Amino acid sequence: MDMKKMMKQAQRMQAELAKAQEEIQYLEFEATAGGGMVKAVATGDMAVKSISIDPEAVDPDDVEMLEDTVLAAVNEALRGVSEESSRRLNTVTGGMNIPGLM
Repeated sequence: MDMKKMMKQAQRMQAELAKAQEEIQYLEFEATAGGGMVKAVATGDMAVKSISIDPEAVDPDDVEMLEDTVLAAVNEALRGVSEESSRRLNTVTGGMNIPGLM
């Protein structure tokens, strides 16, 4: 393979990676916990965008359960963003492990 062709391929991959990273930034992933009583939405930059709690989930005598349910929804939303980000970047890189990318 000649150097010119290899450089072109590297530039194309770099452009595709930049595009994928930009798309990931605007990605949103929603997760629920507690049978849908708590909903969390996370963005591609691993930030929690919103949390919704059904008023029926609020029991002043069992705050710990609500805390656990919120935590589960947030963690699931962040896990979903991470998995989708990895999937999209792996599509571009062909599964190559590029240090510093993720």
